[in-house]
Amino acid sequence: MADEAAQARGGELVPGGDLRASHDDRDRVVEVLTVAGGDGRLTPEELDERVGAALTARTYGELAALVSDLPAAPASPAGTPAAKPKDLVRIDCHSGTARRDDRWTVPRRMEVRVTSGSVRLDFTQAVTSWPSLQIDAEVHGGNLTLVTRPGILVSTDDLAIRASSVKVRTPWGPGVPVRFRIDVSGKVDSSSLTAGPPRLPRRRLWQWLWRRPRPAALPPGRT
Repeated sequence: MADEAAQARGGELVPGGDLRASHDDRDRVVEVLTVAGGDGRLTPEELDERVGAALTARTYGELAALVSDLPAAPASPAGTPAAKPKDLVRIDCHSGTARRDDRWTVPRRMEVRVTSGSVRLDFTQAVTSWPSLQIDAEVHGGNLTLVTRPGILVSTDDLAIRASSVKVRTPWGPGVPVRFRIDVSGKVDSSSLTAGPPRLPRRRLWQWLWRRPRPAALPPGRT
C-alpha cells in the first residue's frame, strides 16, 4: 500500500514513464548508448548529447526516449534490472588459451595469471558499467592481448617489464574522447602484451600489384 501511495497523483497511479529514475537506471541507459556508439550506430556528437541527457534525466520516459531507436535498447528502463557486474574476475591460464569476447560483462577489477599460455580480452562489444577497469597481470612466457575500440584508453604505466614486448596502439588519435580506461599493473616476464583495435587482414602480393583494396575486417573477436 505504501508503494501505491507513493506513486499516486490525484488518486491515480502515475504512468510508468513518469516514475522517477534512479542512478542505476541512468547507468544502464548510458551503457546501451556507449555500446551503440562503439558499434557506429551513433555519431560522436549524438553519443555525447544522449549521454549528457541520460545523466540528467529525471524519469523513465526521458531515458526510454534516448534508446528507443537502438536495437540493443531494453524494452523499458523500468524493467527488471540487469544482473550486477562482478567486482572481481580471476583468469588463471596455464599452457592454454582463455578468451572473453562478444557481449561479455566487464567487472571492476580483473586478476589475470598467464603461464606459457594466451589470454585475449576483446572489449569491442563488451558491456561496461564502470568508468574504468583495473587489470592486475602476471604473465610469464605467455601472451596477453587487449582488443579495444575508439574511446578506450589503455595505461601500462604501473607495469613491470622484463625481457618482454609491450605495445599499445591508439590509431584514432587524441581527438577521440576517452569513455573507458583500462589500467594494467603487475609484471610481464619473457612475454608479450598488446593492446589496440583489431588488425585488418594483410594484403596478399597480388592485391598490392593490382592496387586492390584491403579485405573487409573480420568480425570482432574473430582471427
